[in-house]
Amino acid sequence: MPEVLEEVERWLADRSWPAADRPLGRLLERKRASGATVSVVLPALDEEATVGAIVEVIRRDLIEGLPFPLVDELVVVDSGSSDRTAEVAAKAGARVVHRDSILPRLPAVPGKGEVLWRSLLATTGDIVCFVDADLRDFSSAFVSGIVGPLLTEPDVQFVKAMYDRPLGDAPGQGGRVTELVARPLLNLHWPRLAGFVQPLGGEYAVRRSLLERLPFPVGYGVELGLLVDALHTVGLDALAQVDVGVRLHRHQDGQALGRMAAAIYRTAQLRLSRGHSPGHRRGYPQVRPALTQFERGPEGFVARTYAVDTEERPPMLEIEEYAIRRVA
Repeated sequence: MPEVLEEVERWLADRSWPAADRPLGRLLERKRASGATVSVVLPALDEEATVGAIVEVIRRDLIEGLPFPLVDELVVVDSGSSDRTAEVAAKAGARVVHRDSILPRLPAVPGKGEVLWRSLLATTGDIVCFVDADLRDFSSAFVSGIVGPLLTEPDVQFVKAMYDRPLGDAPGQGGRVTELVARPLLNLHWPRLAGFVQPLGGEYAVRRSLLERLPFPVGYGVELGLLVDALHTVGLDALAQVDVGVRLHRHQDGQALGRMAAAIYRTAQLRLSRGHSPGHRRGYPQVRPALTQFERGPEGFVARTYAVDTEERPPMLEIEEYAIRRVA
């Protein structure tokens, strides 16, 4: 597929930028001229150790002390923390919303994608920027960098952050599920997305007008699902990525990574079954939505089987409460 490789190379040249390309002053000028509003959402579950510092940096650099704020809303959506996440986030200056208080008629299910989906009802910004709440040594460039192209490039609708992900002292070894599962899937089935450095990264900014049209996998498959569906909906040239440096965060153990990988594979398989990949027709064979893992016990290995996330929320435009609010 030489034509696809040429398209990816062109995209990398045209739609991949360093954060420094768009200084904050320029972004403020463009924001004022466009009238666009920006919401930052931090999905959080037991993140009291890190969420406060992230909120403080965003408030200090992108809200306070500026001629006018780059960020209009800073919302932490707590998905049922058992620690002081909500208290710490509120004290640092975020508006804290509990997942279950959003769209209460529809019982919430566990999962990051569920929280991101519900956050569309808890925010109003024209641009929605998602940031994981477990980041350490956080820089506000994670927000301004990925919001920037949406303020300066009218044709861009979806921007992912790219960064180095060290694992301990090993540079670039933190994205294990990305390298072993997501990148091979994308290269094989959606080769136009092969240029994304961090396809599973939790930091990305999207125009609300696109987000509200996309289905949301409820679990760990949400990032891959949104990226593939965005490609299918608006095309490659509406997608971009920005280099924001280094991402430091806590790492999951091997079994947790296995469950994440299964959810991501299942998300990809569902999209293949819908014909969202060149060369694949609808009716792509279904797979078993479960993962069996093994732990050694006193009498040998014990099998534990976990359900793989299969549920997806519909595009938010199909939700009555959202449609009513949008009209209002």
